[in-house]
Amino acid sequence: MRLTTRQWAGVALVVGGLALAFWQVFVRLFDAWANDGNYSHGFLILPIALYFAWERWPRLVAEPRRPAWIGLVFLIGGLGLLLAGFWGSELFLSRVALLPVIAGIILFLFGSRHLRILAFPLGFLILMIPIPAIIFNQIAFPLQLLASRLGEWAIATAGIPVVREGNVLHLAHQSLEVAEACSGIRSLVSLVTLGTVYAYFVDSRMWVRCLIVLSAVPVAIVANGARVAGTGMASQWIGPEAAQGFLHEFSGWLVFLFAFAMILLIQRLIARFAPQPAGPSAAPAGAGA
Repeated sequence: MRLTTRQWAGVALVVGGLALAFWQVFVRLFDAWANDGNYSHGFLILPIALYFAWERWPRLVAEPRRPAWIGLVFLIGGLGLLLAGFWGSELFLSRVALLPVIAGIILFLFGSRHLRILAFPLGFLILMIPIPAIIFNQIAFPLQLLASRLGEWAIATAGIPVVREGNVLHLAHQSLEVAEACSGIRSLVSLVTLGTVYAYFVDSRMWVRCLIVLSAVPVAIVANGARVAGTGMASQWIGPEAAQGFLHEFSGWLVFLFAFAMILLIQRLIARFAPQPAGPSAAPAGAGA
């Protein structure tokens, strides 16, 4: 696939049209990344996806172009989602419309094999799109309750009297509320993103990659429960100031590092008990994805 100057101009025109059509979507996405701590990792998704695509450039160049008219179906369908999102004031629809539009353009201009090669970088972009509020709330509240239960159990195990009412822990000198920001969904989304990138580079087997990414879910839940428990114990032994301000924020970073260390440990255990096949037949991490 060697593009002429005219074809490169066509690609530039398509990219420009794409940017123009999705300008408002990008502006709102940037605003969500900048102002919503749950999705601050969104700024990293596009550069990483572009790297994944650049890494596949030799395969794209070697693959002959076989344009497929079905790409227009994806393109029109994606633009329909974009309009539906605008008319219905549904941000998620207008944001997710970007994926079928890009897929349609690749199919129409280059063919299905190029789309298959770029499937992972394209699918990776879904991680930059905020979850719809109705789904976010359905996930966040159960996580709040689960973190509260884990925190209650750990605090009681440490010999500290505690009573739980929903997502509120009552200690001897104060009450701690496990708010939405402390539900763990922020660390869960970030860990899934980080786990996806890490799994991509360390192992080429799909089942191992999926296992590493899925392990981020229980790890994030346990780590957040430990943070709630640690906050309760610190506030009991040190004072109420341990449950707020710098100490509380700093504990969040420590717990996140601990959670990522747990994912590293899980990957090491997998590599030890199920090592990749040795020899020239073993594909390097990232190949074929």
